[in-house]
Amino acid sequence: MIARVAARAWSMSAVRYLLVGGLAFLIDIGLLAILHEIIGVPLVIATPAAFLTSFGLTYLMQRAITFDGESAWGSSAVKYTLLVIFNTFATTAIVAGIDAIGWPWEIGKVAAVASTTIWNYFAYRYWVFAKRR
Repeated sequence: MIARVAARAWSMSAVRYLLVGGLAFLIDIGLLAILHEIIGVPLVIATPAAFLTSFGLTYLMQRAITFDGESAWGSSAVKYTLLVIFNTFATTAIVAGIDAIGWPWEIGKVAAVASTTIWNYFAYRYWVFAKRR
């Protein structure tokens, strides 16, 4: 029973996307905390550094695990890079904006992750990793 439910859940790309994304989030926020809180790197530098590191890992995991790697490497890498550029600016702006109004940067990070999680699923599924016709 449990195995059947788990197999059915795993068969859905949205479930795999959220699990892979959750792991990427832990890497991202952990690295951001280390860079900013322990090493003292300013948020405007630490945020994109942590984000880009986790996003690189996310590309490999989402391609292989979530979307079965059927899209062409070249075109998916270019589309992914464009999405990374957009997401880097959006994430940095959200985290810095929340910090600028006096709220903890962690709230900004969670808000940025919630936003990018939603639009990235659709961008990955229908654009970046779209199945070949």
